Amino acid sequence: MRYVSTRGAAPVLNFSEAMMTGLARDGGLYVPETVPTLTHAQIAAMAGQSYEDIAFAVMWPFLGDTFTETEFRGLIATAYAGFGHAARAPLVQLGPNHHLLELFHGPTLAFKDFAMQLIGQMMQAALAKTGQRITIVGATSGDTGSAAMEAFRGLANVDLFILYPHGRVSDVQRRQMTTPVEANVHALAIDGDFDVAQARVKDMFNDHAFRDGVRLAGVNSINWARVLAQVVYYFAAATALGAPHRAVGFTVPTGNFGDIFAGYIARQMGLPIDRLVIATNHNDILHRALSTGDYVTDGVKPSISPSMDIQVSSNFERALFDAYGRDGAAITALMAELKAGGFHISQGAMQMLRATFASGRCSEAETSATITRTLAQTGELLCPHSAVGVKVAEEHLGAEPMVTLATAHPAKFPDAVKAATGIHPDLPPRMADLFDRPERMTRVPDDLGQLQALIRERIAR
Repeated sequence: MRYVSTRGAAPVLNFSEAMMTGLARDGGLYVPETVPTLTHAQIAAMAGQSYEDIAFAVMWPFLGDTFTETEFRGLIATAYAGFGHAARAPLVQLGPNHHLLELFHGPTLAFKDFAMQLIGQMMQAALAKTGQRITIVGATSGDTGSAAMEAFRGLANVDLFILYPHGRVSDVQRRQMTTPVEANVHALAIDGDFDVAQARVKDMFNDHAFRDGVRLAGVNSINWARVLAQVVYYFAAATALGAPHRAVGFTVPTGNFGDIFAGYIARQMGLPIDRLVIATNHNDILHRALSTGDYVTDGVKPSISPSMDIQVSSNFERALFDAYGRDGAAITALMAELKAGGFHISQGAMQMLRATFASGRCSEAETSATITRTLAQTGELLCPHSAVGVKVAEEHLGAEPMVTLATAHPAKFPDAVKAATGIHPDLPPRMADLFDRPERMTRVPDDLGQLQALIRERIAR
């Protein structure tokens, strides 16, 4: 199994190398050279299976010889043992043909746990075989960072640094990043928004001397292994609702495009997905791009769904790569234009994207109203991100089942939920002392040199 860069000028890698590398050396993102497909019978056999068995069946064709079958099954079992629901990703019906996929039963109460818990186990296992140590640097709009902290804290072969936008994450998200006591994990509050944090991480990867000197790796959704692990719950949900014997649609609240790109890969593998609907908050660059063909940044506006407050959606590059016929030079040119503010998507690429994805937008008022209405009609308490998804999904309901991804537990965003419902959502008992734990973080400026110096200093201790 081989992986190629979306910009066409980086080495072709195997799965283990792509997982450890993260961002390609040409600045691109790794994708499979070809996507393995599953037969109708293989997909049908997933109905009624455990989440762990479905994860093995979906991911195994992508791994090459990285792990033995026994090793990989053991890593999957360890990764999901700490989830708070036996089904891992249970479905809840909201209305006729509309279902909610609860992805918040992991240790940090967000969908990122599904990928992060597994990639943590895979990286540690691969590093233990060689005795090597790596430095992971990631940017977060909230949930990726806390999930990474939980997955990598205390691991023997990893130092982890997470950049989050100072003052722009929820209190729960921040404390999940700043309260781990293990010495190998570091929370860095950067001045600026998520796009600033993400840009500095990419700058570090593109500084090859620094990258090689600290053995840099990434766990943002630029990492192919992250996307691959998220493909699994599309199969789990769809087969529970009758796939492959009938098609299923998915609506995904997304900012960085990684979660919905996982659905795109599931469809390429043979899962009969009728519609893939992008749901955005008022930071609606993806919806505007699908509507107009212009991908133009206009500044991040803070919202009550902060994990989606993004203007530079990294994983959209992967979709553009396929839309432009896997032309790495064309993608390189588009990404250069993006640095200047944006680009126009060609007519042929737009035809492919519109044939693959639909989209919708949810305002702040609509987000709050959806939380209020959904609780009254169904008893389901939504986080604001999930509410964005539900509102947009309701505009796209049809004859086939629609699944909206519930990306976080409402207790991660208690202020927005209480404002909409009058209810303060409680954290699960295992996290009840979160606000009593001491915090440990470092405030950092938006300065690449200072960030690199801090990282070198910390890993040298």
